[in-house]
Amino acid sequence: MTDSINGNVVINTSADGITTIGFYHPAQNSLPAHLLQALTDKINEAGNDPQTKVIVLQSAGERTFCAGASFDELLRIKDKEAGAVFFSGFANVINACRKSPKIIIARIQGKAVGGGVGLAAGADYCLATEAASIKLSELAIGIGPFVISPAVIRKIGLPAFSQLTIRAVDFQSAQWAMEKGLYNEVYANVKLLDEALDTLTHKLASYHPQALVGLKQILWEGTEDWDQLLTERAAISGELVLSEFTQHALNSFLEKK
Repeated sequence: MTDSINGNVVINTSADGITTIGFYHPAQNSLPAHLLQALTDKINEAGNDPQTKVIVLQSAGERTFCAGASFDELLRIKDKEAGAVFFSGFANVINACRKSPKIIIARIQGKAVGGGVGLAAGADYCLATEAASIKLSELAIGIGPFVISPAVIRKIGLPAFSQLTIRAVDFQSAQWAMEKGLYNEVYANVKLLDEALDTLTHKLASYHPQALVGLKQILWEGTEDWDQLLTERAAISGELVLSEFTQHALNSFLEKK
């Protein structure tokens, strides 16, 4: 999965119907627009594939699940329309997860930041390691987690979301994420994580497909307006990213790297 300087998204379906969608980017698995589009396409593809019984969403490496938006790409945004298009990429991935008829299991092997937390919240069930701490750093760069907030609040509730957002420079532990409802299971290391993932996905793949479809519909009840809601939120972020504050914050961050 790690053969491209521009990152990539790969998909594979096993003989027993477990479809794995994996993504990689050399900058801590951050997500530029082309990877967001590829993730959306692959999630839709797996959801429409009659051979797929359950979907696993994962990333390469062990240290970071996803660092969120690509800062390099954020700095290249020059007008609010382009900004809205970029942040709509995250909206499209979350909506693809929401509307997929297949149960999506996220494998969170390392840190999740910003949009990476949104990806985890877009899954139906999350397995993580103790190294999978989380942070919503958007306020620190002047934008705020507007696109992903409906998905995150749906999982962890408003009080925990408030803490995660307001303490924008602080990581919260994987145990905290499980206690608040973002993660469902946390394991000591990647080996144990993958053993649990293998057991769970094979069990799910053996269940009645229509029962799983019905469960998926129940899990996402009340989110029917998200196509419009997340698009509106993307426009807010797309305008804020143009501000002098945000441009300065992004440049300062990149200079420290």
